[in-house]
Amino acid sequence: MKPDKESARGLVQLEGFLLWSAEVEQARRQARRFTEQLPWLTTAQREDVERVFIVERVTAARETLSRIRDRADELREEYTGRYARLRARCVAVSAGAVGAAACLGTALALVLR
Repeated sequence: MKPDKESARGLVQLEGFLLWSAEVEQARRQARRFTEQLPWLTTAQREDVERVFIVERVTAARETLSRIRDRADELREEYTGRYARLRARCVAVSAGAVGAAACLGTALALVLR
């Protein structure tokens, strides 16, 4: 793999790690805010509720990201196919136009002789 591609891949992985870390931290903050609304919980209960809340939130985020990734893959395939068909049509039209121009040039040359 080329160094530029390795660097780009590393940056994408770092960005993903940082985004995921921010998501987990957001889940922790939400869990704390939630348990603050339940002042009757003991410390152990509060920790359990926060742990369960975080697990649920992170699981939901992971499922959402998986659905988004799958949809992005579907769209990439769809648009790659559309681009290939469009490119083939453009090449065919261009070839037809060049052929028509060549025929017209030949016909004019024959007529003007």
